[in-house]
Amino acid sequence: MTTGMPARAVDGDGQGVRVVTFGCRLNIQESEAIRRQAEAAGHRELIVVNTCAVTAEATRQARQAIRRLGREHPDARIVVTGCAAQIEPARFAAMGEVAAVLGNHEKMQPGTWSALAASNSFGALTGPDLFEKVQVSDIATVTETAIHMLDGFDAHTRAFVQVQNGCDHACTFCIIPQGRGRSRSAPMGAVVEQVRRLAARGVGEVVLTGVDMTSYGADLPGAPALGVLVQAILRHVPDLPRLRLSSLDAVEVDGALRDAMATEPRLMPHLHLSLQSGDDLILKRMKRRHRRDDAIRFCADMRAARPDLLFGADLIAGFPTEDEAMFARSLDIIEACGLTHLHVFPYSARAGTPAARMPQLPAAVIAERARHLRQAGRAALLRHLDNEQGQVRRVLTERGNLGRTEGFVPVMFPDGIEPGLILPVRIAGHDGQRLIAGAHE
Repeated sequence: MTTGMPARAVDGDGQGVRVVTFGCRLNIQESEAIRRQAEAAGHRELIVVNTCAVTAEATRQARQAIRRLGREHPDARIVVTGCAAQIEPARFAAMGEVAAVLGNHEKMQPGTWSALAASNSFGALTGPDLFEKVQVSDIATVTETAIHMLDGFDAHTRAFVQVQNGCDHACTFCIIPQGRGRSRSAPMGAVVEQVRRLAARGVGEVVLTGVDMTSYGADLPGAPALGVLVQAILRHVPDLPRLRLSSLDAVEVDGALRDAMATEPRLMPHLHLSLQSGDDLILKRMKRRHRRDDAIRFCADMRAARPDLLFGADLIAGFPTEDEAMFARSLDIIEACGLTHLHVFPYSARAGTPAARMPQLPAAVIAERARHLRQAGRAALLRHLDNEQGQVRRVLTERGNLGRTEGFVPVMFPDGIEPGLILPVRIAGHDGQRLIAGAHE
């Protein structure tokens, strides 16, 4: 199970429907489907908060945002959904600003939004129009992942396609399986068709997303691995310019995916790995499926097969029982694996997880270790940015004079640029966080 991206709010706006999204790329994809379903159901003055539960801080940020939205939009109805809502529905239902709480299964059903629209008081009515305030079913009973056919993303030059959901692993720190349920995969043909439709609409880059992507296909007939899906997309959608993968578990990467990364230029040379720690004993206590040497060997082998490959990683600071020597091994795995992009998570105890019952570290120690990891991550990124000066990179342009290289490094254009283009750009320098575009080649 990957921890995903740090919690952040992403506002999507439509005709009377606003979706505020926290967390991972999978949530971004689902939020777009939610917005379209809610608009199709006729909603007006509706705010949907799609929450994340990866850390206690993510849940706190969602509650804070709900209170702020309630103050700023007193006439709007606020619906809360996502992983935090799935896990703690009563906590959100008790908030005065909240009109309804939906589970992760319910939020993806068009009928849910139609029923909400029909019940214009959200539970204040009686009789056939009553809509219960809390609609959260047992996510563990959901056995299918239906792909949501989106023709494009209004606010993005890249589109996210969900290929998998849920997780069958039991990492001791992770509460997400309680929010997402068992691992289940979208049918390969449906995924290929979705990507084909996006490419036909001119989307420059498709990102495959999931909760535990490398478990893709185990529940499908013939058990096609993730690499088989990737190869099928590239073979059957020749007009797709760029295909990218979200977070992966390195130890479960299959041979077909390794081959595709080595030979397919349209598969972007950037992998974000769910490492979590660089120390073997901590990895064992986390109940991870890899060890330190596995991660180092994977990065070396993949970089030998594709020299321009960049690696990011999730790392947790201050896991229970972590001592200074163990933490030092997490620090030095940044260099050992050649990591460029880090997502650093201060350990956050989640009630109901085994790690929450282990001996905890002081909050000040956790915060300090997270600071050191982020500092090391910034130094690694700066080294990469320095080395990019003078190189020519193909950049997918976005809104706001920004773009992304093949390796997912942000690029700032000094002048206005049309979004959705893929331009060969010579890198003129950087500002410490982003590359600066020079002349278009």
